[in-house]
Amino acid sequence: MWYENPGIVVPLGVFGMTIVIVAISVGFGSMRKIRERELLAHQDLRTREMDHELKLKELEVEKTRLELEKARLSKSGDPVPR
Repeated sequence: MWYENPGIVVPLGVFGMTIVIVAISVGFGSMRKIRERELLAHQDLRTREMDHELKLKELEVEKTRLELEKARLSKSGDPVPR
């Protein structure tokens, strides 16, 4: 029987184990690159979200300032708002 002959089984086993090790290392390497890209995309989205929130707050402050200016002008009796 061929499985009783270590002259064939051992080299085939070593060859098979090498293929398995290489396949696993390549698989984990590509998974790591995908994970890094995913993290960068999340970081970019979070940065954009924070910028958007900052712009919204600035617009809200500007709107409040304009409303206060309008109220002040209407109280002072100035007919032409500036």
